[in-house]
Amino acid sequence: MKSKSAPAEGNVNLKRATSTNSLLGLWHMMAGFRLIYLAAALTLGLGAVSKTGSFLLLRYLVDNVLAQSTVTTTILIPIALGFVGLAIFEGIFTFLSGKYAAQTAEGLALRLRNFLFDHVQHLSFSYHDRNQTGELIQRSTSDVDAIRRFFLDQAIGLGRIVLLFVINWIAILFLNVQLGLISVVSVPVIIVLSVYFFRRISTTYEAFQESDGELSTILQENLTGVRVVKAFARQDYERQKFQRKNWERLVKGNRTIKMHSTFWPISEIICGFQMLTGYMLGVLLVLNGTMTLGTYLAYGGLLVWLIWPMRNLGRLIFQMSTGLVSFGRVMEIIREDREPLHDGSYAPSQPIQGEIVFEDVRFAYQADSPVLHGISFRVESGQKVALMGSTGSGKTTVINLLPRFYEYSGGRILLDGVELSEYSRDFLRRQIGVVEQQPFLFSRTIRENISYGVGRAVSQQEVEAAARAAAIHDVILSFPNGYDTLVGEKGVTLSGGQKQRVALARTLLKDPRILILDDATSSVDSETEADIHDALQSLIANRTTFIIAHRVQTVASADLILVFHKGQIVQRGRHDELATQAGIYRDIFDVQSRIESELEKEIARV
Repeated sequence: MKSKSAPAEGNVNLKRATSTNSLLGLWHMMAGFRLIYLAAALTLGLGAVSKTGSFLLLRYLVDNVLAQSTVTTTILIPIALGFVGLAIFEGIFTFLSGKYAAQTAEGLALRLRNFLFDHVQHLSFSYHDRNQTGELIQRSTSDVDAIRRFFLDQAIGLGRIVLLFVINWIAILFLNVQLGLISVVSVPVIIVLSVYFFRRISTTYEAFQESDGELSTILQENLTGVRVVKAFARQDYERQKFQRKNWERLVKGNRTIKMHSTFWPISEIICGFQMLTGYMLGVLLVLNGTMTLGTYLAYGGLLVWLIWPMRNLGRLIFQMSTGLVSFGRVMEIIREDREPLHDGSYAPSQPIQGEIVFEDVRFAYQADSPVLHGISFRVESGQKVALMGSTGSGKTTVINLLPRFYEYSGGRILLDGVELSEYSRDFLRRQIGVVEQQPFLFSRTIRENISYGVGRAVSQQEVEAAARAAAIHDVILSFPNGYDTLVGEKGVTLSGGQKQRVALARTLLKDPRILILDDATSSVDSETEADIHDALQSLIANRTTFIIAHRVQTVASADLILVFHKGQIVQRGRHDELATQAGIYRDIFDVQSRIESELEKEIARV
C-alpha cells in the first residue's frame, strides 16, 4: 500500500505544521501519509485481536474439549490449526503494521529534510547572522531523525499500547466482570505518573538537545578553522573547551536518564502488584468453583498483555517526549518567514543599464546601532566606483544593500531610476556578480565551481575564457587533472590567491551587468594583481563596477572614489583630486607611497 502523495514529498508546504499545538502540527505534517498510517494502526489492531483470540481459544480447549471424557483427533486438529492460524495472522498483521509505519516515517523524514533544507536556503541573511551553523545542522539532522523515530516506533507504539489494553480488557470483562474491574485499578495511577514524568522529561530533554547543538557548533567551528588552530598550536585549548561543553551535555543527559530510570521501577512495582492481585483473586475464584480452570488460564495470559502496555508506557513516554521536543525545535526554524525572492512587481523589458543612485540611505543591523548615516551618491551606467575606508566604516554594508541581502531602513536606492525594492531579489541577484573578500569554493571540481553561478550548461570554452580573464587558466592546466581537479572543502587544496581567482572566474562567467569586487585582490601578489586588472579592463568596460580595496593603486583608475568613515562618506572624487586634498585618502596615499618607495630602495640595494 503506497501513499499517492508520497512522490510529491518535496512540494508539500509544511508551514501548516507550525501550529503551537504539537499534535495538530503532527497531523498537518502527515498530509499524504494519513491513510497508510491508518492502515498501520488497523493492522496493528488486527494483530492484537489475533493475540487475544489465541487465549480465548485456549479457554475453549481446556473447558470444552479437555474436560470431556474422550478427546479425539477430529476435535484437536481444528483447534491446533486455529492456534497456528491465529499465530500466522498475528505475524502477518504485525509485519504489515511495521511496514506501513516505516513507510510513513521514512517518507515524512524525506519530505521534512527536503523542505527544511530548502527553507534554510531561503531564510534571510539576518537570520543566519543570528543563528549558529552547528545548531542548524543539529536540528536538520538529529532532530529530524528523532521525528522519524517518533512515527516509526513511538506513535505506533502508543497505538499498540491502547489497542492491546482495550481489546484485552474487553476480553477479560467477557470472562469475568469482577476480574476485569480489579485488573485496571492501577491504570489511573500509571496515567498520572506518566503525565508528570512526561512534562519533566520534555523540559530536561530540550535543554539536552540545546547543549548537543552547542557541542555541534564547537565541533563545526573547530573543523572549519583547523588551520588556525594548528597555526597557533591551540589544540589543547580547543580540547579543553570541547571537554567542558561535552561534560555539560553529559550532566544534562544524565538528568533525562535518571528521570526515566525513576519512572521505570515505580511503574514496575505498581504493575507487579496489579498482576499479583489479579492472579490471587483468580485462584480464589477457581478454588471457590465460581470460575473454570480454562477461564483462569485465559485470564492469566490476557492479564500479561493488559499489564505489559502499562509497563512499557515509561519507555514510550521518554521516547515520545524526545520526538515532540525535536518537532518543536524543527518547527522553530520552519516558522521563520522566508526571504521572498519574487516580491518585486517591476520587470524591465530591456536589459538594465546599471545607473545607481543612493539618496540619504540609512541602515542598521540592530535598531539601536546604526551603521550607515545618510549615504548619498550617484553612479552612471558603466562607471567604476571605488569604496575605501577603515574596517567597519560601512563599505561592505553599502554593497550588500544592492542585491537586497539586507533592506535599508531609510532613504532610497534607485536602479535605472526605479526604487530598488520594486525589483525582485531574484532578478537583482541575477544581474549582480559578487566576488567576496573571503571566497567560498565547494568540494567539487574546478570546472563545477567556475560554472556554479550560471544556472545553465556551459561549454569548456566558456569556462576557460572566464579562467583566462581571472588569470587562473595556466595554473589550472598545471594540475594533473586540469579543470577536473577536485577542490577540497572550501578550497583548501588551493592557495588563497588561487581560490580568489577561481571565485572571480565564477563571477565573470555569470556575465553580470553590475560587478562587485569586495577587496577581491587582497590575497594575491602584486604581479598577479596586475594580471587580473589587465584582464578585467575589457570586462569592466560598459559594466557598472564597485570595487572595495585598501590599495590606492587598485582604485586609482576609478571614475569615482568614495571614502567612508563611521558610516558616512567623508570624501569623494577621482584619484588626482583626492591625492591633493587633505584627508583620509591623502593620508593612505602618502603612507603607501612611502612604503613602496622604501621597498624599491631595499630591492635596489640587493
